[in-house]
Amino acid sequence: MNYPDSVRFLYALGNEMKSAKFGLERIRAVLAALGNPEKAYRIVHVAGTNGKGSTCAMIEAGLQAAGVRTGLFTSPHLIEPTERIQIDGIPVSEADFTKAFNTVHQAAEALDLDCHPTYFETVAAMAFLLFREKGVQTAVVEVGLGGRLDATNVVEPALTVITSIDFDHEAYLGNTIEAIAGEKAGILKPGVLAIFARQRPEAATVLDARAKELGISVHRAADVQIHDLELDARGSSFKITGSGANTGDITCPLAGEHQVENATTAALALHALGVSPKGISDARWPGRLEHISPNPDVVLDGAHNPAGARALVRYLERVYPHRKRWIVYGAMRDKSVEEIAGILFPLADELIFTAPDSTRAVRPEALVELAGRGRATPHLRAALDLLKEEAAAEDVVVITGSLYLVGEARAASYNRNSWPFSGAWS
Repeated sequence: MNYPDSVRFLYALGNEMKSAKFGLERIRAVLAALGNPEKAYRIVHVAGTNGKGSTCAMIEAGLQAAGVRTGLFTSPHLIEPTERIQIDGIPVSEADFTKAFNTVHQAAEALDLDCHPTYFETVAAMAFLLFREKGVQTAVVEVGLGGRLDATNVVEPALTVITSIDFDHEAYLGNTIEAIAGEKAGILKPGVLAIFARQRPEAATVLDARAKELGISVHRAADVQIHDLELDARGSSFKITGSGANTGDITCPLAGEHQVENATTAALALHALGVSPKGISDARWPGRLEHISPNPDVVLDGAHNPAGARALVRYLERVYPHRKRWIVYGAMRDKSVEEIAGILFPLADELIFTAPDSTRAVRPEALVELAGRGRATPHLRAALDLLKEEAAAEDVVVITGSLYLVGEARAASYNRNSWPFSGAWS
């Protein structure tokens, strides 16, 4: 298959995911057929509800700055699936992506499996294969869903990291923090040092119990002190002391107070790997409190669960306390939309509801009914046209909710002939 064919095939697999059985048997069989490429390099395995992608990006940036050839596997993508697999901070080419897809697909077809590996299983196998082919020394691998039964949990990591745990994917992971934490703790391995971000007490209890059961050492962000913290609209700088991880200045280029915690967790991970955290300053993680256009300020943020919505609210209250706030929101049906509505919508002076380009999207009219106000637009293009007519240069526009919607907005912003706002790409 060529690149468009491979992408269409993967998307079709995504639509069939509900019929696939959870478990590690398929991915193990495929990787064995490929010669177990996941064993060819050192792996940092990262799970969590919020912040795991940002933390992965910061760990990868620190390693890369230290001269380590890196691989990065994350999900979802914003514009192209190639973004999920990166070598030294650069998404793999369409040609490499296609070649890896065909290799994995052919290996899967030759096996006696219950069904074809899922979208995520297939791309994870592709990542492991490409990391070996490209001579990666350390791969930073983000869990897709949960941890215990996630396709990435076949790895034998050198380090495990668990970021903040909160409510998300309850249909798959459970309806309590304890249940969700139990699934995330499934990535912990005997003899492998773990790094824990600061956690809610009920999550910390579960993680600590599992670590004790396995007899592993843990470095906790809750045990360090943050000094000289300075926050601005685009990031932060600070120092940390404690747990043997005293640092000089850490510069985090990702916006939001919550990123201080993620950067602290990444710094602890880098310290455990014998690498300076100074390279965190080079991290990039698009679509998360990302400023893409001025006049008005346009900010993209994939706040797709309640914890993400709370972080977005704190940011807007601190950075834009006296500006008119437009919130463009679209979501998928499997998200906690009612809870997010209660957190985020009261902050908006103007609400525009739209739908990502997906059959799983919530109808904009249903969101208007839920909020009791706002306007419905059928797609992002219509929302942007409305903003062009009504938003003033001194306002702030936040496009948020689904990462699919954020990806659409990011892609649209590259086309200056159709992007409705003045100013250059940041």
